[in-house]
Amino acid sequence: MGDPYILMLAALAGLAILDLVVGVSNDAVNFLNSAIGSKAIPIKTIMIIASVGVFFGAVTSSGMMEVARKGIFNPNMFMFEEIMYIFMAVMITDILLLDIFNSLGMPTSTTVSIVFELLGAAVAIALIKISGTDDSVTEIWNYINHETATEIILGIVLSVFVAFTVGAIVQYFSRLIYSFDFDKRPLYINALFGGFAITAITYFIIIKGLKGTPFYANLKHIIEGNTAAIVAVSFVLWSSISYLLIKVFKVNILTTIIAIGTFSLAMAFAGNDLVNFIGVPIAALNSYDAWQLSGMGASEFSMGILANKVPSNTLLLLLAGAIMVVTLWTSKKARAVIETGINLSRQGDGQEKFNPNNMSRIIVRAAMYTNIGFNYLIPAKAQKYINAKFEKPVIKLPKDKTYELPAFDLVRASVNLIMASILISIATSMKLPLSTTYVTFMVAMGTSLADRAWGRESAVYRVAGVIKVIGGWFLTAIIAFIAAGIVAFLISWDKAMIPVLLLVVIGMLVRTTLQYSKKNKEEKQQQFVERAELISINEVIEESSGHIASVAVRVNKLYSNVVNDLATHDLNKLRKTEKHVLKLNQEIESLKSGVFYFIKSLDDTSVQASKFYILILGYLQDVAQSISYISKATYNHVNNNHKNLKKSQIKDLKYIDIKLSELLSNISDAFETKQFDDLFTILTEKKELLTEVTKSIERQVDRIRTDETSPKNTTLYFSILLETQDLISGLISLLESYNEFYVSTKNVI
Repeated sequence: MGDPYILMLAALAGLAILDLVVGVSNDAVNFLNSAIGSKAIPIKTIMIIASVGVFFGAVTSSGMMEVARKGIFNPNMFMFEEIMYIFMAVMITDILLLDIFNSLGMPTSTTVSIVFELLGAAVAIALIKISGTDDSVTEIWNYINHETATEIILGIVLSVFVAFTVGAIVQYFSRLIYSFDFDKRPLYINALFGGFAITAITYFIIIKGLKGTPFYANLKHIIEGNTAAIVAVSFVLWSSISYLLIKVFKVNILTTIIAIGTFSLAMAFAGNDLVNFIGVPIAALNSYDAWQLSGMGASEFSMGILANKVPSNTLLLLLAGAIMVVTLWTSKKARAVIETGINLSRQGDGQEKFNPNNMSRIIVRAAMYTNIGFNYLIPAKAQKYINAKFEKPVIKLPKDKTYELPAFDLVRASVNLIMASILISIATSMKLPLSTTYVTFMVAMGTSLADRAWGRESAVYRVAGVIKVIGGWFLTAIIAFIAAGIVAFLISWDKAMIPVLLLVVIGMLVRTTLQYSKKNKEEKQQQFVERAELISINEVIEESSGHIASVAVRVNKLYSNVVNDLATHDLNKLRKTEKHVLKLNQEIESLKSGVFYFIKSLDDTSVQASKFYILILGYLQDVAQSISYISKATYNHVNNNHKNLKKSQIKDLKYIDIKLSELLSNISDAFETKQFDDLFTILTEKKELLTEVTKSIERQVDRIRTDETSPKNTTLYFSILLETQDLISGLISLLESYNEFYVSTKNVI
C-alpha cells in the first residue's frame, strides 16, 4: 500500500485548502463589516485594502502556529500515529462545522472551533490509550495541557464581555466628542482623533505584529523598553500628519482611519486566525519530518519534538494568504455572513432578520427600567447635553435615493475597527488565539448599543439576534468537541475510515453548496423588496399582481399536494408540504411588515393606492392562513394514525381540487399577463365552486346520518371543506377589490 502517512499528509493539504475557503467565508465579516456598512469607501477599494492586509498578516502569523502543536495537548504523551489521527479528525470536523454555519449565514469562531476540536480529538485518543492500561481516568490531565487550554478558553469567553464593554464605552465618549454632526467639529478634534487612532494601529499592529516574524530580532533592542517614547512620538507625528491632511488636502480623516483600520484588522485577522486553517497541517508536516528522521515505528515515536519552537515556512504562509484573498473576492457565503453583522448593528429601522424571544424581551425590559433609574440620578441639564450629542440629523434625500444611506456613520465604523484591531493585536502578541469573530462582532454590538441604534422599534429583534449568534458560538464549542472526538475514535479504530470520512466531507460540501444555491434563488424570488424608488399607481398594480400570481401558483400546488397525500396517507410528503406552507405565511408576513416602507415610498399621485395595497395583503394572508390550517389539520390526522377518509370523501375533495386548480391557474395567468378584463369571468366561476363546496358539506351530513362511523374523519373532512370555503371567499374578496381598483384607475394608467 505504500506509506499511509504520506497519503494522510496529502489529504491534510487538501483539507487545509478547503478549510481556508470555508474559514475565510466565515471570517470576512470580521474586517469588512465596518467599511461596507459605513459606505465610506467603494467596495472594490475595500477589497483591495483588505487583500493587502491579509498578505501582511499571513507573514506575521508564524508565532501563532505553536498553538496547534502544543497549546492544547502535551505532544510528548502521544506517538506519531496518534498525533496524525488527532490532526485528521480536527481538519475533517472543522471543515464540516464551518461550512454548515456559513450556509446558515451565521458568523462563528474558527478559533473556538479549532481549540475545541483539538481538545476533543486529543481527549478521545488519550482515553483510548488509558483504556488499554491499568491507569485511572484521572491520568487524562497528563495528556491535556489543561493550564494553557483553560487559559485560552477563559480568554475567548472573557473576550466576549471585554469587547462588548470596551466597544460601548469608547463609542459613547466618541459620540459625546463628535456627535452626529462630525463634519462641524473643530479641526483639532479630528486631528487628535486621527493621531490616537493611527497611533494605536501603528503600535499594536505593526510593532506587536513584528514579534511573530523572523525580522523582530533585528529590531528588538529598539522596540523593547521604549514603549512610552514610541507611543508619544507616534501620537505627535500622526496627529500632525492628520492635521496637515485635513487642513491642506481636505481629506476626511475618518475615511482614512476606516481604510487603515480595515487594513489593520485584515492583517490582525490573518496573523491571529491563519493558525486555525493551516496550523494543524503544518504541525502534521513537522511531525512527519521528525518521525522519518527517527527511523522508529509510527506507534513507537513520541512527539515531544512538537514542544520545541519550529520556524514556519514563509512560502506556505504566503500561499495560504493568496488562497484567502481569492476566497475573499469570490465567496457568496461570505456576503451572507457580512449581512448578518451589518443587519444587527445598523442605525436605522428596517426588515429585521431575527424573531424576538422571551430572553430578548426580558433583557430589553430590564434595560428600559435601568435607563429610567439612571435618568433619576443624572441632572436634567446633563441629560439635555448628552441627548443633544446623540440627536441624529435629518438627512434630506429624494425618496429614490434613501437606499444609499449607510447602515451606520463614519465615527462608529472607525471605533469598530480601532478597538477590534487593538484587542485582537494584544491577544496575538501574548500568543493567545483570541476569537476575531467574537471580538469584532461584540465590539460592533457594543458600539451599536452605545450609539442608541437599538431603539424601541428594533431592540427586541437585535438582542434576539445577538443571543442567537452567541448561543451558536457555545453550540460550536460543544459540537466541535464531541464531533472531533467521535471522528478521532473512528480513525483510530480503522485507518480505512479516513477515505470514508473524506468522501463524507466532499458529499456534505456539495450538498450544502447546492442547498445554499437553491436558497439564494428562492430568496431572489421572494416578493419583499426594500424600496429604493418612488412607487406610482402603475407600479402598485404591477407589484400587487406579482404577489397574487405567485400566491395563486403556490396555493394551487399546496392544496393539490394535501389532497393527494391525504389520499395515500403519505406522512413524509405532508410534512414537506407543511414546511412550504409555513414559508408562504412567513413571506406574506414579511410583506405586511414592509407596508410602512411601501407607503412612505408612494408618490403624491398614488397615495390612495395604499389602502388598496393593504387590503390585498390582508386577503393574501387570509388565503395563506386557510391553506395553512388545511395542511396542519391533515398532517396531524395522518401523524396520529387516524383512519383514511372514505373513497367518496376523497372523490369529493379531488373534484374540488380539480376545479380549484383550474380557477387558480386562471388567476395566476390573468395576473401574470395583466389581463385584468377577465376578472369578472373568474369571479363567476369562483362563486360556482363555492356552491360545489356547500354541496359536499351537505353530502357529508347525509353520510353521518347513514353510514359514517369515524368522528375524526368527520372533523377533518369538515375542517378541510370549511377552510376551503374561507380560502375561496378570500380569493373572491381579493378579485372584487382588484377589479374595482383597476376600473377606477384605468384612466390614470
